[in-house]
Amino acid sequence: MSFHRLVLNQVSGNSEPIKVWMRIVFSFILATGAWSCQPDKPPVPKEYPEPTPFTWVNRPFFPPPILPANNPLSLQGVELGRHLFYEKKLSGDNTQSCGSCHRLNYAFSDSLLRYSKGIDGIEGDRNSMALFNLTWHTRFFWDGRTPSLREQVLLPIQDPIEMHQSLPDAVRKISETPKYKALFGAAFRSEEVTSDRIARALEQFLLTVVSGDSRFDRFRQNPVAHPLSASEQRGLDLFLREYNAPSTGRPRGADCFHCHGGHLFRADAFFDNGLDEQPASGFEVVTGLASDRGKFKATSLRNIALTAPYMHDGRFSTLEEVLDHYSHHLKNSPNLDPNLRIVYQSEGGLNLSNQDKQDIINFLHTLTDSSLINNPAFQPPLD
Repeated sequence: MSFHRLVLNQVSGNSEPIKVWMRIVFSFILATGAWSCQPDKPPVPKEYPEPTPFTWVNRPFFPPPILPANNPLSLQGVELGRHLFYEKKLSGDNTQSCGSCHRLNYAFSDSLLRYSKGIDGIEGDRNSMALFNLTWHTRFFWDGRTPSLREQVLLPIQDPIEMHQSLPDAVRKISETPKYKALFGAAFRSEEVTSDRIARALEQFLLTVVSGDSRFDRFRQNPVAHPLSASEQRGLDLFLREYNAPSTGRPRGADCFHCHGGHLFRADAFFDNGLDEQPASGFEVVTGLASDRGKFKATSLRNIALTAPYMHDGRFSTLEEVLDHYSHHLKNSPNLDPNLRIVYQSEGGLNLSNQDKQDIINFLHTLTDSSLINNPAFQPPLD
């Protein structure tokens, strides 16, 4: 019915048609109003493709990697871990990241500082360890108190002396940071942030930090093309030769390889190296055994020229001081390493000459891997 007819009917007193029309209009208004008041539907989660597997490249002479079967490495997971490693929002006041105490240009150690300071300005009581070649470690921290890297990475976040932040607060702050939606989605096919996913991403990134391209590595692959100097070669010989007391008539060695042997230049074990007659607890915190008191992790000597100061408490500032300790200042501690006990009982120390020490130091400098500290894959992200 036309509007003109409706008006005529209204004027003529026949109001029924217009009542019908008004009911139709009113019903339409109610319907559209009710639709507009419906609660918003939850957004459809974005679908992400399967992460791209990370391709592990074996280094010459290196053992096969030990990678977690329940946290397969992916390009996206490693990239997320790199962002989180340098993320200051993981600390209570947003001023420190993992990378604050593990600096790339020092092979991921905190060189020149005996003890790093946390966000409240409190010093710890351990020197920050270098972080590379961790895939071949089975326990973490100087005293070995955690058996997996995934457990280890969350502890500094929560430590009141270090980053001093609860995991729920860390998860909330990362969740509220826009860039992490896409990063978590790409790595885990879900944008949800959890402490477990933070740990898994950090684990993936750190496992890819491999150091194996030093002058020594090139020498070992092709001694003719990349020879050592006479002093460096003699230092290597001393490094690999066992200690021999003068009475044996055999050439004296520095006996380094027992604790720092193999192509990784480390042993997956804990040793008391004669620092104190009454040493700190060390591996005893794990085993509860008095026989493990004073035993600390034997760190890798790769990149050792970059990671001063030395020992678990950073007491030695230079490599010269380290060699002086083994040469002249061993302490007869209760759990002194058996090889060092032989040295101590024979002469009180290795009694290296000044030339011996310099040759060993020259050799140790061949273990510096400049490709590690200049690798763009390990540098802070630009955003």
